[in-house]
Amino acid sequence: MSGVSYEAVIGLECHVELSTATKMFCSCANVFGAPPNTQTCPVCLGHPGTLPVPNREAIARIIKIGLALDAEIAPHSVFHRKNYFYPDMPKNYQISQYDLPICVGGHLDVELADGSGTRVGITRVHMEEDTGKSTHGGGSGRIHDATYATLDFNRAGVPLVECVSEPDMRSPEEAAAYLRALRATLESLDVSDVKMEEGSLRCDANVSLRPSGTEPFGTKVEIKNMNSIRSLERALIYEIDRQTAALERGDAIVQETRHWDEDAGSTASMRSKEEAFDYRYFPEPDIPAMEPDAAWVDEIRASLPELPRARRDRYVETLGLKPEVARVLVGDRGSSALFDGAVALGADPVGAANWITQDVAALRNAGGGDGALRAEHVADVVALVATGAVSNAGAKQALEASFTSGEAVEAAVDRLGLRQVSDAGALGGLADEVLAENPDVVQKFRDGKDGVIGFLVGQLMQKAAGAANPKLAQELLRERLQG
Repeated sequence: MSGVSYEAVIGLECHVELSTATKMFCSCANVFGAPPNTQTCPVCLGHPGTLPVPNREAIARIIKIGLALDAEIAPHSVFHRKNYFYPDMPKNYQISQYDLPICVGGHLDVELADGSGTRVGITRVHMEEDTGKSTHGGGSGRIHDATYATLDFNRAGVPLVECVSEPDMRSPEEAAAYLRALRATLESLDVSDVKMEEGSLRCDANVSLRPSGTEPFGTKVEIKNMNSIRSLERALIYEIDRQTAALERGDAIVQETRHWDEDAGSTASMRSKEEAFDYRYFPEPDIPAMEPDAAWVDEIRASLPELPRARRDRYVETLGLKPEVARVLVGDRGSSALFDGAVALGADPVGAANWITQDVAALRNAGGGDGALRAEHVADVVALVATGAVSNAGAKQALEASFTSGEAVEAAVDRLGLRQVSDAGALGGLADEVLAENPDVVQKFRDGKDGVIGFLVGQLMQKAAGAANPKLAQELLRERLQG
């Protein structure tokens, strides 16, 4: 089939651990990083005679997610037992949902880097419990060459929401944009910390190829073990290339699950893809059907915050930000909150956005966190630069100090001696000295060489020990030169 062009068909299955105080069906604490097997009880370990009790807050949070994705909240949904035998699930079954999920349909509007957009359909959003964690040791970390395994059941029973998209994405870029948009939506809802590096947001991808312009889907392959948006994009690029090469050779694509190896930059076969009948689903006999009260659903709907798309539109249309800057702000809850806080304090929106997306972002990346920065720090920096009290360079120093210690920006400016001299009288005397000491440069300026003004400003700045307002210094020099 050489010469045939292929189109990728991509769908994502995203698992979201909810940040509730307790697990889904028991009262064990839902915390990350506790010593192994310290957050367990007979219920989440599946001991005989125990009964699961659904977490009301977890149900409220999945309803909130469904409403944010414009899904239908089912008036009647059912938990099932998904049976499989693997050591990370001590009951040998997982309480999940099958044919009657709590949220059905919906969509998520996705914006790409070039400003274009697409709508990705949502098939379903359902609730289940997470599994424990297996660690395979003595080899590569993969089960096939491990010499031992350790099991930590702290995660078993943590409330887990699975959001299944329609196969509406056609490129790795679209898939990455969808995952960013979903993560931003979940962040705005405050239902999960969505930290991919800690496993609270996990993503599996289904990808197939078909000849361009045709309707039937090709044979899909599932890819697992992608722990970042960059990994998702890289894995899809690799898999599309692999499937394209196989089809061009005339090979058949095998329906299977493949493991993404971050270090090798490639996928490898894990197992043949299971079908629903392999899990022997049947209704969970210990949990009645969920029939959420319509008034409760309306109450949850009324509590929804401003969602990312609406916030982005407000930033552009009302506050005058460039779309690409608004997209960056909305993509990070911390940045968006900092921006909204600074604007509420009176900061110029464009100035605040530039400081947050550039200098604050650099400090976060270097320090690995939010530091001690608050909205008032950003608002003060914007105001001090706008009034000429400090230079941009000085403002960066003060901001870094505030980021580290939390001290007021004004205090940092004074402590570090960063305040600019904007007194025309004081600087006027220094300007006179500079002109008197550099007659040859003065003559060059008057002969039409305007660029030498920079040298004269530099001389004045030296006399003022770097504290002069450069804009005012240049104005004073030009007045004298042209007078």
